[in-house]
Amino acid sequence: MSSLKPFSKLPALNSANILVSCLCFIELFAFCFLFNAPTRRLAKSLPLPKENEESRPRIDLVVFIINMTSELSFQSAEASLKHLDPGFFLGKVCFMVTNARNASVPTERLDSVRKLAASLHCPVLFAEDQTPAGVTNAAERLLTILKVTAGHVPMATALYLSNLTRCTVPPDIDQPSFD
Repeated sequence: MSSLKPFSKLPALNSANILVSCLCFIELFAFCFLFNAPTRRLAKSLPLPKENEESRPRIDLVVFIINMTSELSFQSAEASLKHLDPGFFLGKVCFMVTNARNASVPTERLDSVRKLAASLHCPVLFAEDQTPAGVTNAAERLLTILKVTAGHVPMATALYLSNLTRCTVPPDIDQPSFD
């Protein structure tokens, strides 16, 4: 199984490609109906199949959608990370967390997502997928990041944006949470 490489193909003129990885296809459809058809690729997990590798465009941004009510969602994202080339972690990977406000979500699960993102220097976006306004807001944030990672914003790079938006874990994260 080969890893997905960020710079193995030349970019297409005036286009950007996003790979959205999520275990639950309901969330994929909720977020991806807002993207134009040529800019999105959907996957339940990585690695991607080899049969379409030649015709697959260059991936400019990889987004892992993690549903906080499902432990399997976090495990799937964590397992998929090993199939990415280290070059993607220079500003071309982000995590989108859904259902973080749910009362049944253990705080340890959110802490583990934040620790994972901080260890990889990746941003964590929180999204509300229960309302159309929340989905639209999340899609707009992803499109803004995608424009930068694809090189469509002058004087901005994915690495610079990653430094501005990366997840930092406070030093007391290992302490128990008090509600």
